[in-house]
Amino acid sequence: MENSRRRFVLNLIAYAALRDIPVIQLCRLSDIDLAALKADDSYAISNSQLDALWREASQLADDPLFGLHFGESLQLSALGIVGEIIKTSDTVGIAVEKAAALSHLLTDLFKVAVTSSGTTFTVGFLPQTERTYSFSFRQTLELFMVFVVHELDGLLLRKIKPVSVRLPYCLANAAEYARVFRCDVEKSASEYELVFDRAYQQEPLLTANFDMQQALLQKVNKTITVAGDGLVEKIRYFLLTNAYLGIPSLSEIAANFSVSPRTLQRKLKEEGVSYQDVADEVRKSLAIHYLEEGGYPVKEISYMLGYNELSAFTRAFKRWTGKTPVSFQKE
Repeated sequence: MENSRRRFVLNLIAYAALRDIPVIQLCRLSDIDLAALKADDSYAISNSQLDALWREASQLADDPLFGLHFGESLQLSALGIVGEIIKTSDTVGIAVEKAAALSHLLTDLFKVAVTSSGTTFTVGFLPQTERTYSFSFRQTLELFMVFVVHELDGLLLRKIKPVSVRLPYCLANAAEYARVFRCDVEKSASEYELVFDRAYQQEPLLTANFDMQQALLQKVNKTITVAGDGLVEKIRYFLLTNAYLGIPSLSEIAANFSVSPRTLQRKLKEEGVSYQDVADEVRKSLAIHYLEEGGYPVKEISYMLGYNELSAFTRAFKRWTGKTPVSFQKE
């Protein structure tokens, strides 16, 4: 049986590294043997170690919303076999129901229930622990709620906006929650809920496109699983691993790294580039590899790279290569 908690912790540590957190220090403070964690599939992580990992990661990143931001970058592949099972679903509704049924393999802090009513369906997170008010619980809960919203993007290859999000506590940074969830968060009596338009339930998954992108990403960057030390490398890594959602704006990428857009621009300038330079480099690399792979329409590639109009993609590609995507593909 796959050690899902170990996989989750490895992904959390990888995200911490992306946020410039010293991984060795983080693991030492959390009483986790990093070498054993990496080498031993059966390595067990206790609740106290996981609690400490969340707490120390948040403190070292100086980010009280660490789980919320981690949820933005987590991919379905990070869930291992659970993620693979979810991707075999025919529709969004079936995918969400499978995720709910398998949630116990990922965490014992809450169960997930899916209900439908009228024009909406609700994904509810039901606490299963006395640690409901702990820091670890809130971080984990917010991580998975954000993950559901953003992973629907990956399954449908477009950004999804919930009808509403409900949490049973007041938010110190309501604007940041609204940015991440793409809607204002309502204060509930005791519910942790995501509410979506019911029309999404019957939409077919585009997992073939998702799988194709992941395979091509490996060709674009053989070391994609390891982020470099510089900010440019970290941003490039983030853009490549989330490329199936398109390229985020400067303000969106800055928020994910918990800095202001101005600070991000300044730090990149110190490394001799702009965010637009990095974004264009990623788009160009992906576009060339998608076209060289063959078998996929230019319009589909354009959409996958986040262009709303084929004409915009054509202009950009011609600027990069001097050729149109169609002529490049024919050659």
